[in-house]
Amino acid sequence: MIIRLCYGRRLQTSLKLVACALTALFYFGFLFRESMHAFEQNKDKAEAAAVAVGLIQPPAKGEIKNAPSLFKRFLKESPLGNKTNLATLSSVSSAGSYTSSSTLNPVYEYSEEIHSATENDLKERRQHLHQICEKYNLYSFYPPMPKEFFISPGHNLVWCNVFKAASSTWMYYFNILGGYDPKYLQKVETPPIELARQRFPRPYLQDLLDSLPSSLSFLFARDPFERIVSGYRNKLEGGKNSYYKWLANRIIKRFRKQPMTAVKPKGPTFNEFVQYLIEQHANEKVFNEHWAPIYNFCTPCSINFTIIGKVETFNRDSEYIIRQAGLESLLLGKLPKSALKRIGNLSKGAKTHNSLEKYFSEIKRSTLDQLIDIYKLDFELFDYNYTKYYDFVIPDEIENEEKPSLSATLGPRNDKSLSHH
Repeated sequence: MIIRLCYGRRLQTSLKLVACALTALFYFGFLFRESMHAFEQNKDKAEAAAVAVGLIQPPAKGEIKNAPSLFKRFLKESPLGNKTNLATLSSVSSAGSYTSSSTLNPVYEYSEEIHSATENDLKERRQHLHQICEKYNLYSFYPPMPKEFFISPGHNLVWCNVFKAASSTWMYYFNILGGYDPKYLQKVETPPIELARQRFPRPYLQDLLDSLPSSLSFLFARDPFERIVSGYRNKLEGGKNSYYKWLANRIIKRFRKQPMTAVKPKGPTFNEFVQYLIEQHANEKVFNEHWAPIYNFCTPCSINFTIIGKVETFNRDSEYIIRQAGLESLLLGKLPKSALKRIGNLSKGAKTHNSLEKYFSEIKRSTLDQLIDIYKLDFELFDYNYTKYYDFVIPDEIENEEKPSLSATLGPRNDKSLSHH
């Protein structure tokens, strides 16, 4: 009797263990199947969007020889090797497949009207940019310069950091994505870009080409002359960085023809800075990243960005990017307003937009013509207007009414880059 009782208890215990094991097995199997299904579904959507939109712009016929060997091989082997049809591009949403794969966080209110209007604006920006690239046959004139990109494979994000175009905010966001604690970021003395590069090293060309088809890629543009004024104010007009102090003294020695009788500025005048830019361009020197034209810095004619954001609509465009990438819980509402100046890289005094007339009133009309020669392609690609600056400058004694041609804007190719932060 005792033997039967013990045997029954052992059998009952064994059956319970088997049942628990089977339950656990089916549960984890179900979770694995659902995860794989979601992964394959998002992967298919991303690949379909990549094929439809063409995340890498091919070169014009006969221009493949101008691209680096790795880029050249990619263009030959890729199914995107034929030039993307602009009519097809115009019918595809600028967000590709990311609209349907966004994981909206219900904690945040979001207007479908704003979402729709944003998508239309972004679509028009992409179409306009592609039309300018097509117009001047620029698809491979400037090959990609991968080392200025930030790639976050775990979040499927690719960002080209345009300095002086609200880049500090997205540098902060990428540091959050890199795992830094917000409290640490607010008090640390290490420059944000150095922190970010510790988590997101400068990529090679192959890294960039491999990441683009499955990632949301973006950049932010700004009025080109607002960018250079912002760079001048922040780096040269009383800047404290040792490199920029050296550069400021170099500009003064080269372009200051006589001692100034008025209050001596802490750095070069804006006119002296512009003369420096004109000379650098004429000598085919690579520009510092804070005033380098976007067309040969982020190369938007050879990299087909998913989203072209603008500083003028920065908050709206940034929220759209965050939502499309499904990063609401990580990034939305995480930017401390009280620490913006510490996080950012802001100039002292009035906002740059309100100071444009002050700075451009220092230069002559003929000097403005030469400056436009350098940045005119950026004005066209991102749909900004340079004619308003003629109202600010000093009229020449004999004005040349002929407008600058675009052929003069095609500066040195980006085979190398200066990086001083």
